[in-house]
Amino acid sequence: MTHHYPQRKSPRLQGYDYAQAGAYFVTLCAHQRAHVFGDICDGVMVLNETGLIAEGRWWALPDHHPGVELDGFVVMPNHMHGIIVIMDREADNAGVVPTEVSIPSLGVVVGSYKSGVTRRIRQMYPDLILWQRRYHDHIIRNEADLHRIREYVVANPARWYDDTFYT
Repeated sequence: MTHHYPQRKSPRLQGYDYAQAGAYFVTLCAHQRAHVFGDICDGVMVLNETGLIAEGRWWALPDHHPGVELDGFVVMPNHMHGIIVIMDREADNAGVVPTEVSIPSLGVVVGSYKSGVTRRIRQMYPDLILWQRRYHDHIIRNEADLHRIREYVVANPARWYDDTFYT
């Protein structure tokens, strides 16, 4: 007997090339929004061991993906927010991206991050399901949008109890 399951709708913008140069705001949530990365104390995020791994793997992304730069970032108890900038393939040494470098799509960068964090954390907690399958993204279209998102990211720990991911 063949089962026909409903097709899941992709959260990605249809027809958009997520490998093109640009800035992207991403949110990754822990599986079942479990508090696995630390706690908020007096409006400040205090990372635990898994949170420190999540933070460290974030800052290592450009080492693994030339042509990717990072901007605002915060790890929260059960999710993380970050701004990923995919550089223009035509940049020279002033822009640091030689044209022969393969620049990844947003999905490749996010997948690499999630798997790197998972690999490290499973050395300590082998059975932990760390991430939700999907992630949220927002294409940053202008400087005002970038500024607003940077402020949101920085202020996120102080607004934890009003956060949609607070549980």
